[in-house]
Amino acid sequence: MIHFNEICKTYHSERRRTVLAVRGLSLQVMRGEIYGCIGPNGAGKSTSIKLLLDLIRPDSGSITINGLPVSNEASRASVGYLPENPYLYDFLTAREYLAYVGRLSAMSPASIRSRSDELLAKLKLDQATGRRISGYSKGMQQRTAIAASLIHDPDLVVLDEPMSGLDPLGRNLIFNLIAELKQQGKTVFISSHVLTDIERLCDRVGIIVQGRLCHEGNVPELGMPLDELFLQVVNNIGVDEVK
Repeated sequence: MIHFNEICKTYHSERRRTVLAVRGLSLQVMRGEIYGCIGPNGAGKSTSIKLLLDLIRPDSGSITINGLPVSNEASRASVGYLPENPYLYDFLTAREYLAYVGRLSAMSPASIRSRSDELLAKLKLDQATGRRISGYSKGMQQRTAIAASLIHDPDLVVLDEPMSGLDPLGRNLIFNLIAELKQQGKTVFISSHVLTDIERLCDRVGIIVQGRLCHEGNVPELGMPLDELFLQVVNNIGVDEVK
């Protein structure tokens, strides 16, 4: 479903310093699996996601979704995306916001209504649909953003820190929702700093350090707790800024 092939991405800072955010990144995510992407701050995880969604372009290398280059708009027609810091139009209600996102995905009014009803009920937002998003808690806003990423029933779901701001109830709702996506044969790509979530949710995990994929494996076969493996990989490589 996802194929990164030798991706490099360089940023030039205001201080005229060159930072190689992603360097030679190659990874594959198979259809129907839940893949966890972890790494220290500044490792290149969010940059990799932006490259995957064609929000930014690589200096070299190629990325495909379902065999199509990400520069082809058709590759993203069935992709749902939750950014790390989602922006919601807080003057809208959750239902109005989902309707807006659904129209952007060329959904019919009837499909928007039925899908919104389904997602709002699953995410325990159906009792607050008449309130503006500005009156929602952080967790409710996060659940609304997750609903928006799923409104068009995508085949690939990309989640950047999906558990951010969620209380135990919200976390459990998202766990159940991701498990349901897997049962439906969807592919889920998750970036998170919460290693216990990755360990519980994911089939495979990749550890990115300094823009490189430094370790990858099936979660049940890692041989040690993920937090221990993460520290071992990071400490062995070291973390510094690439100049």
